[in-house]
This record gives sequence, C-alpha cells and structure tokens, in this order.
Amino acid sequence: MLFQSDLAMYDRRELANQGMVASIATRSKTKCDQISPLCIYSICEALGLVVRFNNINMEGMYQKGIPPRIHLSAMRPLQRRTYNCAHELGHHIFGHGSSIDELRREASTPLKDPKEFLVDAFAGFLLMPTLGIRRAFAVRGWDSQTVTPSQLFVLACEFGVGYSALVTHLAVSLSLISKSRSEFLKRATPKGIRATLLGQVTENPLIIVDEHCSAPTLDSEVGTYALLPPDARVEGDILRFEVDRDGHPLYRAIRPGIVRVETANRGLGLFIRVARKEYVGLAKYRHLEDDPDE
Repeated sequence: MLFQSDLAMYDRRELANQGMVASIATRSKTKCDQISPLCIYSICEALGLVVRFNNINMEGMYQKGIPPRIHLSAMRPLQRRTYNCAHELGHHIFGHGSSIDELRREASTPLKDPKEFLVDAFAGFLLMPTLGIRRAFAVRGWDSQTVTPSQLFVLACEFGVGYSALVTHLAVSLSLISKSRSEFLKRATPKGIRATLLGQVTENPLIIVDEHCSAPTLDSEVGTYALLPPDARVEGDILRFEVDRDGHPLYRAIRPGIVRVETANRGLGLFIRVARKEYVGLAKYRHLEDDPDE
C-alpha cells in the first residue's frame, strides 16, 4: 500500500502527458482520427486483444499472454465497462504485467499507484480526445464555463463514457472547467439528469443523440432508452417507439442487434448496437441475438 508520502514519488502531470501521447499513438496505429469518438472494443480487436465480459465482481483484468486478454465485469454499467476496457488496454500498451482492478466508487477516483494513474490518463485521453471534446462544445455553441449537467450528459453519450468521468476529465486533464465548476456539476447524478430529460424517474440507462453527434456507432443494451432528433428515422424493430418528448422521439431497445438511425434534413447517420442486458461473452459478439461463443 502506498501512503501519502509516496504520492510525491511521481509527477502526475508527466504521467498524464505520457498517457495522452500514448493515446494519440494508439489512435494513429488503429487508423482512427484524433477527434471522433471511437469503439474501444474495435480498437482492442485491431490490436490483437481478446475482450470478454464475465460475471465477476471487479472492474476488470488484463491477462498478458498470446493472445493478450481483457476481462470485464458484465455487472458494471455500460459506460463503466467502456472506460474499464480502455484502462486495461493501457496496461497492455505500457507493457505492464497481468493485473486485476478491483471495484472502485467511480472510474475517475484518484489513484495512488503510478501505473494505475498512468493507464487512467491513457483511458481518458483515448476515449475523450482533446480536439474531439473542444469540437463537441464548439459545434453546439456551448461554453465549458457555463455548461449544464444536461448538456454534459449529451457529450458523455456521444463519447460513450460516464457523466462523472467526463466531468473529471474536463477539470483534471483538460483544465476546461474549474474545480468549483466541477464540484457543482458532480452534484447532479445521471439518475437525476435522466429524470429531468424524460420527465420520469427510471433506473434504465439513457443515451441521447442530437444532430451534432459525431459518433459512427453507439453501444447500448436491452432496456436502454434512446432520445433522438426530431426527424430521426429508425430501421427495423430493435428499437421500439415509446413517446414523444417535446418533439424528440423516445425509443427503447427491446432486443439485441444493430439498428441504423438517420435524419432526413440534418445529415446525421449512425448505428446503435444493442447487447443483451449484462451480456456475458466475447465483446465482438455482444450485439448478436444468438452468441456463437456460448
């Protein structure tokens, strides 16, 4: 265990910079740009890592070997799994040995272990690149100093990360919001934000897609609500229309699969991939109704 005196043994700013540089190199190596949201599971597959969801009571595990493997808890929230996968990928990128990451209150909780801090920084910059976050604010005409919890929730959905993880990244890694602003934003909870946006309290996850969303794909699971642009067109029966919310159609994912969402006048086109709730199996099969891994 590291004590307070050990915290001075490493430079957090230097480690954060190393994480950022490695995230840029990883995006370049996998032919991703430095702006757009990405699918962490596709990145791992491109790098030769096998990712599997398991019924394990932990955040995740990196298993060094041939091939290297990442094990994630199917019991964690969907966005948490995404962050944890990027965290475990960081262990691989930096040549760390096999490791087990136990449960933490939130993925962005400060870490004492330099290796853990390093891969956390890597995960944050990989999933929430500086240029991409700045673009997301700019195209919507939002100011980071006055952004609301509901607006930040939209950005978290676009990048496939948790609300709290995004707030911490904006404050600690990007310095786009002050500490006091960060504390104010963290008083809001995803559950409370969902209730505000949907007009009802629900435990079900929610993803929001607006006309500025730049993600080519968004991950969800059965039971997830999707609040879409006013003129959105949804193919097939994977998403079921629920209600109109102030001109925005609200859908709910009812079975696994991939569905295309597009708008007639706003030029938006993306795919929503739906997995079974708390899916157990290989990540590459998560959206299939019949899992060949079973």
